[in-house]
Amino acid sequence: MGGLQSAIRSERSEQLNPGSRAAVLRRSEGTCFSVPERRRSRRTPKRDPQRAERAIKHSTVADVSGDVEEGQLPIGKARAVVGRILRWYAGHARDLPWRRPAATPWAIMVSEFMLQQTPVERVRGPWQAWMERWPTPASLAAAAPGDAVRAWGRLGYPRRALRLHQAAQMIMNEFDGQVPQDRESLLRLPGVGTYTAAAIGSFAYGRREIVLDTNVRRVLARLVYGVAYPSSATTERERMLAGELAPRNPQRASRWAIASMELGALVCRPRNPSCHACPVATLCAWRQAGYPVWNGAPRRGQAYAGTDRECRGALLAVLRSSEEPIAGRVLAEAWQDLGQRDRALASLVADGLVVAEGNRWSLPG
Repeated sequence: MGGLQSAIRSERSEQLNPGSRAAVLRRSEGTCFSVPERRRSRRTPKRDPQRAERAIKHSTVADVSGDVEEGQLPIGKARAVVGRILRWYAGHARDLPWRRPAATPWAIMVSEFMLQQTPVERVRGPWQAWMERWPTPASLAAAAPGDAVRAWGRLGYPRRALRLHQAAQMIMNEFDGQVPQDRESLLRLPGVGTYTAAAIGSFAYGRREIVLDTNVRRVLARLVYGVAYPSSATTERERMLAGELAPRNPQRASRWAIASMELGALVCRPRNPSCHACPVATLCAWRQAGYPVWNGAPRRGQAYAGTDRECRGALLAVLRSSEEPIAGRVLAEAWQDLGQRDRALASLVADGLVVAEGNRWSLPG
């Protein structure tokens, strides 16, 4: 069995006999966890920023759980990784309002909904306006769902607005108006999945959670596995690795979660990474391997122009512009392709984002 836990079990059986985990950690110099091994020169390769950029430009998705030989990375090195990234974060963290000490669990929850598949800079303004209008779950729960959709603006994926409104209502009805703290309760809320529940638990309540977003997964793929990108879906192997890297102290673990995420967003970017500014560049397996290029299915960005998503956005923009229901003929002018327009409108109705009132259309009341 690969991974950190198997290595620890092996260490126990070979050196300690039945011993505690604490005993294993005290002997961390000899304890290793499993990562892909690559042949490396004894000399550290000279840094070549252009080489990293070329490797990313021509590389494809690398499967973290692919057929590779099992190597070892000492726990002492893992601790060095965590320490360096935490120190880097202390001097380079962005001043984001939902990260400030005064941010409430509700404010953090709203930010997590908005940040799903949406860049930070696009979220700042809408988040601020949202919090000024609905600073508590009670205030949003009392509003019409159409108001939430209208306020969502052009953040994209507007079903998130409806889910957030529904979550606010559940918080009022079942959790005394407070964002729940435990994972099981968080997962009951509409729109909250495994990642969002972990993020709220960590960032709002300071719990030790395994927070694996795209940025963190990319950092770990390059740093530990020596590949340019993680696989398309999170693997159990990644979760095991992330769980072993997360500090045991809850407060430190919470800070580590956000620090590793920030490193991926600012330094270890998908394209044009700033390896020269990375605090763990000398420990990075991808860099030591010479920024290898991988073969496989090319990474493709999600298309938008001309898609049903764009059509839906155009229809919603017309509906958001008016407090009154919109006549069908006015809505028809928003998109020229009749078949696509009808299909997009039907999907908006099915999602609960639009309601029909005779031959008129409106956001949900």
